[in-house]
Amino acid sequence: MPKIQWTNLPPALRDHLFDRLRERKITVEDLYQLKLWRETEPEAPEGLWYKDFGSFKICGEGRHPKTFLLRGQPAKGVKPKAVLVRPMASIGGDPAHIGTIHFFGSVC
Repeated sequence: MPKIQWTNLPPALRDHLFDRLRERKITVEDLYQLKLWRETEPEAPEGLWYKDFGSFKICGEGRHPKTFLLRGQPAKGVKPKAVLVRPMASIGGDPAHIGTIHFFGSVC
C-alpha cells in the first residue's frame, strides 16, 4: 500500500495546509505530535482518511493530506495504519526543545 505523501505537494495544496495551520492555531506541540506520527510512515488508504490527535485532526484523501480540523469538527474516512514502529525512547525529544520541524517540503 502506498504511503501518505508529505513532500512535493502541489503548491496550491501546500499553501492551503499552511493557511489552515495558521487559521486553526495549531500549536508547536500539536505539530510535534504530527511529526512523530509522520515518522511511523502511515499507509495511504484509498479514499478519505483522518488522524485524530485530540486537539486537532489532519484529513486527507488517498496519498495527500488535505486539511486540518479543530477538535469537535467532524471528520470522514478511515484511520491510516502506521507501518514503522519505534520505541518512544528511540524517538526522543520534548516539544519544549524542538528545533526546526519540516512539513510538506517547507519549514515550520
